[in-house]
Amino acid sequence: MIASSIDVLGAGGPAGSATAAADTGRVGQRLRRFAGDRWALAAVAVLVLLLLGSLLAPWLLPHGPAEQSSDLLSGPGGHHLLGTDEFGRDLGTRLLVGAKVTLEIAFGSAAVGALVGVPLGLVAGYLGRVWDVVPMRVLDVVLALPDIVVALVVVAALGNSSLNLVMAIGIAGIPVFARLTRASVLTIRDRDFVVASRSMGASTPDTMLRTVLPNVLGPVIVQFVITAAIAVVVSAGLGFLGLGPPPPAPSWGGMLQTAKSYLYQNPWYGIFPGLALVVTVGCLDRIGAGLQRAFGTSDGPAWKRTS
Repeated sequence: MIASSIDVLGAGGPAGSATAAADTGRVGQRLRRFAGDRWALAAVAVLVLLLLGSLLAPWLLPHGPAEQSSDLLSGPGGHHLLGTDEFGRDLGTRLLVGAKVTLEIAFGSAAVGALVGVPLGLVAGYLGRVWDVVPMRVLDVVLALPDIVVALVVVAALGNSSLNLVMAIGIAGIPVFARLTRASVLTIRDRDFVVASRSMGASTPDTMLRTVLPNVLGPVIVQFVITAAIAVVVSAGLGFLGLGPPPPAPSWGGMLQTAKSYLYQNPWYGIFPGLALVVTVGCLDRIGAGLQRAFGTSDGPAWKRTS
């Protein structure tokens, strides 16, 4: 315990080296534990392929996402691998470009929630008193509302664009990251290595950032992936309601919203975006489950277990 605090405070010597080696060993152990989950690795591979496909879509497919043709609402096959929409645009290209938009919104909103929520939870859990009561009560109000309701309010106020969707869903995720971080900090702030850090003269910010924060990042990483999965669903829901990226930019939710009017002419128009959503959310969920086991947090997010 003492060696851990010495290493965190930047002291050199054998103790620091031993602790660094131990930390490296723990990281390696977690990576091996995650790599042992073949379904999680397969999910990572699928997401990587989806991201690469979305980035390389202009070179992989001969049609642009906004390129129109006279072949309207055609099924899979021919010159259009997945068919066309009501304007003759290639569904395969629009699905891949929509994947890029969806993943940007998902991980961008998770990043916004983490960058704001983690510092709030760190300060609230470590300092307590007014630093805990005031922000947590405010965030409890946001937490009591469904994510899509919070996102609807923000998008209605700021307008519908990809950036505003990131901000809207990210704001909805701030309370989750804050409460998760606070709960994790409460479990370790009186541990021996934190007390040793303070007793050796480390300042409060230094102890929080260099001793406490690295020891609570495991659950935060897991929650980051879970939040990204939720963001995919919320962004698709907002797109279905007409609050996604404005046309002609493709989005999976927007494609589903339009496809419902043409299900009899071309049912594949709605099937492919729905399958893309199911696969993406399923992959993120599988990765989150693998990370939970790797970090030893398989009994669920700490913010749900600790008040």
